[in-house]
Amino acid sequence: MHPQHLPHNETARLRGLDLLRAAAIVLVMMSHYAGFVAGAPVFGALGAVGWAGVDLFFVLSGYLIGNQLLAPVARGETLSLKVFFARRLLRTLPNYYVVLAVYVLLPHSPIAGSTLPPLWKMLTFTQNIGLAYGQTFSHSWSLCIEEQFYVVLPLAVLAFARLKRSPRLAWCVLGGAILFGVAARAVAWLDYGHEAFSAEVYYSSFGRFDELLPGVAIAMLRNFHPATFARLQRHANRLLAIGLALSIAVLTCIRHDWPSLGVASIFGFSLLAIGFGLMTCAALTPACLLNRIRVPGAAQLALWSYAVYLAHKPVFMALRPWCERMHVDTHAPLVILAIMAVAVFAGWVLYRVVETPFMRLRARWYPGNRTLPSPTAALTEAPAALRAR
Repeated sequence: MHPQHLPHNETARLRGLDLLRAAAIVLVMMSHYAGFVAGAPVFGALGAVGWAGVDLFFVLSGYLIGNQLLAPVARGETLSLKVFFARRLLRTLPNYYVVLAVYVLLPHSPIAGSTLPPLWKMLTFTQNIGLAYGQTFSHSWSLCIEEQFYVVLPLAVLAFARLKRSPRLAWCVLGGAILFGVAARAVAWLDYGHEAFSAEVYYSSFGRFDELLPGVAIAMLRNFHPATFARLQRHANRLLAIGLALSIAVLTCIRHDWPSLGVASIFGFSLLAIGFGLMTCAALTPACLLNRIRVPGAAQLALWSYAVYLAHKPVFMALRPWCERMHVDTHAPLVILAIMAVAVFAGWVLYRVVETPFMRLRARWYPGNRTLPSPTAALTEAPAALRAR
């Protein structure tokens, strides 16, 4: 899970994306608190489906990274893989390697899991392959999928740009990739059943990468089909309602294992990502309800969310034995709030001490565009061969 940043002016205008990002990290924290600190469903239904915060991050990342890659292509510019990868590495590696170092240097501390995957897998973002529940730094599985996706997507976009074909081909590839993700989960389930859910379905690159694709689809609409995107923007709140209803329905089915966990696992992740995709698409419209809601601290939490994601679980694991020794009631609201605040503070420290200096270096060495292309600009600037026919 890498919460990405929009340029400053875009983020200030569209606070709905920050609201979604903040909601995603809160959901993940509730899930991990209930599972690793309280050992009980202290947040009720929200905590039970808190794992879906990662799925929301997938969709947001798919859009934001997809837009960074597709916008230059739509304008007829050359896509620089060197600049893209340099900016990605400076964005994601420093925080990750600092937290990884803590895990490696404290192998017998309360934060450690059952086993530490080989270091080479941790350094290359491949530890999600064959990952078992409870291993050390297991919440990095989502980072692996995103990092792997960040390698594949730019190459696919570059190939698409060089072919100079109609977006229809890209849409066919994208739809086929989503179907491939569904098929991968189906094969894993038929071969191994519930026993393989974690390794072959939940943590699997083949089983989860398709959740980033609805975000990429939004970026394609924005850059290559601006007239269609503009029509969708006129119905933003309807999209938001449909996306929210679909997401709630899918999460309810998965939570209650209906009609079976197999069906929910095979189709549920893709349907959930589509629901989150509709909500993300709606949030891109200034008139959307999400952009009119002011939640104090949401923008800051969204800004720190990558660091908070990395830091919160080791903080939870470190505080749990202390709470047990001191007989602290981890179900009490004030205790929950205090421990959550400590986790957010740890993420803020990581953000200020590690992430911020590297982001400044990135801005100096590899400056990016400060504004995103408007849908109208995409229509007028895209080469004729790339426009929708």
